[in-house]
Amino acid sequence: MAMTRRLLLLAGTALSAALLFNPQKSPLISSLGFAILAFISTYTLIPLLGDAFIKAGFKGKDLNKLGTPVIPETMGAVTAFVYLACMLLFIPFAFYHHFAALTSGGGNREVEIEIHPADEGFFHPFPHNKLGEYLSAILSLQSMIMLGVADDLFDIRWRHKLFMPLLAAIPILAVYYVDFGVTHVVVPMQLRQWLGDLVDLGWLYYAYMAALTIFCTNSINILAGVNGIEAGQSLIIALFVVGNDIPYLVKPLHPAHDSHLLSLYFMAPFVGVTLGLLKWNWFPARVFVGDTYCYFAGMTFAVVGILGHFSKTLLLFFIPQILNFLYSSPQLFGIVENPRHRLPRLNPKTGKLEQSRVKFTKTPKGMTVLLLELLQKLGMVTIVHGEKGEIVEATNLTIINLILVRLGPMREDILALTIMGVQVLCCSLGLLIRYNFAYLIYEWDHGRKIC
Repeated sequence: MAMTRRLLLLAGTALSAALLFNPQKSPLISSLGFAILAFISTYTLIPLLGDAFIKAGFKGKDLNKLGTPVIPETMGAVTAFVYLACMLLFIPFAFYHHFAALTSGGGNREVEIEIHPADEGFFHPFPHNKLGEYLSAILSLQSMIMLGVADDLFDIRWRHKLFMPLLAAIPILAVYYVDFGVTHVVVPMQLRQWLGDLVDLGWLYYAYMAALTIFCTNSINILAGVNGIEAGQSLIIALFVVGNDIPYLVKPLHPAHDSHLLSLYFMAPFVGVTLGLLKWNWFPARVFVGDTYCYFAGMTFAVVGILGHFSKTLLLFFIPQILNFLYSSPQLFGIVENPRHRLPRLNPKTGKLEQSRVKFTKTPKGMTVLLLELLQKLGMVTIVHGEKGEIVEATNLTIINLILVRLGPMREDILALTIMGVQVLCCSLGLLIRYNFAYLIYEWDHGRKIC
């Protein structure tokens, strides 16, 4: 078995090298090579570094396993650093034609050489703006990864770390302001007689993009607590982003071609590193991903959504995370008491996970009681009353617990697959809305008429 695995890794490495240095010098093909290299590197490094992480204190107990085994934590940092290495090494491949063929050397901006529109890569002359976007994205990702490691080290409180992505978002927002700077939005057809075709949001547009980075990074971190769920949901979202990018690349003359090509450059290696991490984080997990991975994954999605100019489509892929945030908000904002951990609990007798509950230290009153009773009538929460009729316990408000409330106890891997199935269905619904119902609101798609 070990020999077979080594042979497969060697074959994968050879395939990666062949794609990286493809005869056509196509950056898109090279990106696929980096995706394979990213998977192999992550898959290989995680088990090799596990013991070192435990010795350094990066470890945690798997509370949903008998005996609560101790396993390495913060292994998302390994994943993130492999990804950054791949993205840095990819720079010469992405801009090869411009570095070596399309300029007279030294990045001469005046030299223009005719290129067929179907050529891979960015259009002439040398795309300094695209290079700026690429580097700003990497800088934002580096900042978010460092903040994620800091969170894993110091266990920063929610009210403090909620806004950490704002700091990491500064590079991409600054480049967007300098390079693109468009802050107007297209008004839905039904409202144009009152608002006109376009509305300029000004600084509110940047506030929206900043909010997008906060949401993407924290929403994956909130929907967690089961082996494989953080990496699993991120992998599914990434694959759907890739699926959304491909139609724009089939027609090179499409106005959004370059933006989605940039998105694909970032998504392909991300799929590779996430697959490598998921192999070791899947049930029964041998490593924990840590907050670092959640922040890194969320910022990667925010980066491609902002620089690829498809943030609304990206939010359609985050439907489960949006619903989980709305459902969790009473606990997140202190309306309902929020315990330290909200992950499901293991029943040692059955070996299945059951919904976890918050035991109230203070008797709920007023709005809290009304909210919990309403959720109970809707079948979305289970309440335990005391001898005097007061509420003493309630199930934690997460989609994971909601599934267990509605469907009953499950084995951990079945629960993870159920959540990932919900993610696939919601992402599919997002694509259906994007490509089949968008014409009901907008008649143009990135400068092209769709009705």
